[in-house]
Amino acid sequence: MTIQEAQQQVDQWIRTTGVRYFNELTNMAMLTEEVGEVARIIARRYGEQSEKESDKAKDLADEMADVLWVLICLANQTGVDLTKAFEKNLEKKTQRDKDRHKDNPKLR
Repeated sequence: MTIQEAQQQVDQWIRTTGVRYFNELTNMAMLTEEVGEVARIIARRYGEQSEKESDKAKDLADEMADVLWVLICLANQTGVDLTKAFEKNLEKKTQRDKDRHKDNPKLR
C-alpha cells in the first residue's frame, strides 16, 4: 500500500464507518496520546525502566499503527499530501545531512 492509498483508505473509512473526522485539536491530542503509548512500550521494553506485567501484552506494531492512523487523519483534514511531504522531507535531509552523519565520530 502506498501512502496515498493509505490516506484514501482512511478517508473512506472515516466517511463510511467513522461518520466524520474528529476536529484537528482533538486529533492532535489523540496523536499525542498514541505517541505516549509507543513511548511507554519502548521505554519499558528497550529502555531501562522495568516492564510491568500489564505492559507485556501491549503490541508495539499496533500502537505504531494507531500513531500512523491519527497522523493520516490530520493530514487529510489539513490537505497535506503525505507522499509529497515525505519526498520533500527526504530530499531536505539528504541535502542537509549528506556528510553530517559520516563525519560524526559518535556514530563510528
